[in-house]
Amino acid sequence: MKYGINLPNFGWFGDIDTLIEIAVEAEDAGWNGFTIWDHLLVFKQDDMVLPFVDPWIALSAIACNTSKMKLGPIVTPLPRRRPWKVAREALSLDHLSKGRLILGVGIGAPPEVEFEYFNEETDEKIRAQLLDESLDIITGLWTGKPFSYNGQHYQLDEMTFLPKPKQTPRIPIWVGGGVPHKAPFRRAARYDGVVPVHARWPEHVTPANLDEVLDIIRMERGNLENYDVVICGATTNDDSIRNEEILAPWEKRGVTWWLEDISSLRAEMDVLRERIRAGPPTIE
Repeated sequence: MKYGINLPNFGWFGDIDTLIEIAVEAEDAGWNGFTIWDHLLVFKQDDMVLPFVDPWIALSAIACNTSKMKLGPIVTPLPRRRPWKVAREALSLDHLSKGRLILGVGIGAPPEVEFEYFNEETDEKIRAQLLDESLDIITGLWTGKPFSYNGQHYQLDEMTFLPKPKQTPRIPIWVGGGVPHKAPFRRAARYDGVVPVHARWPEHVTPANLDEVLDIIRMERGNLENYDVVICGATTNDDSIRNEEILAPWEKRGVTWWLEDISSLRAEMDVLRERIRAGPPTIE
């Protein structure tokens, strides 16, 4: 199992200099990956107003200040992005990071804030269609070969995107989805990894939830070979016995990445940074 840090892009982390400092600390502490949420508002404006940072610009800066950790957005809501722009941004960041990018994608949430405030599509079925077409386009453009597309929502004349990704056969794509829904995980099975969350945030995914997710993915793929299973959660700085209790059910199910969920809503900044500096969880 690999271990990464998963940070919001708002609140105490809504500052690009702070994110760069933390990313450097994380790499020095031995974390394998560094991922950032991709939100514009999250909360209704009459509830909470917080500073935000653009995750893609932050990840580019982090790529220039680190050399080993995998990097990526967890997750970019493709239904509010132009897929060809994401394809180009991802190619550039993949090369800038020397092949360390992982592209996390999803439908986007919460729709009543992240989409409705900007007069964008909130209907879940339509956003799912936009997500699927966006993934078709992004993977098609990454081939570096002539590509055209004629979908329900997007149409592209033939074009060629160069350079090709630094990674082969392509930049890994992790697809997020909310349990107990099933359709997101049938989609995730077509790509390189799955990031299950709970549809009723802030509820957490349970091992039983993951069993259901993996049953869907195995049914679609046949097996989990060369496939990432990603879980977000919290461990301790130095309690190896407690960490073993937390991680064992996930290891048993074949989780390949544990993302330490460092939330600016849970604790003071110095406590959160202390957890990051302590490094990946210790286990007996």
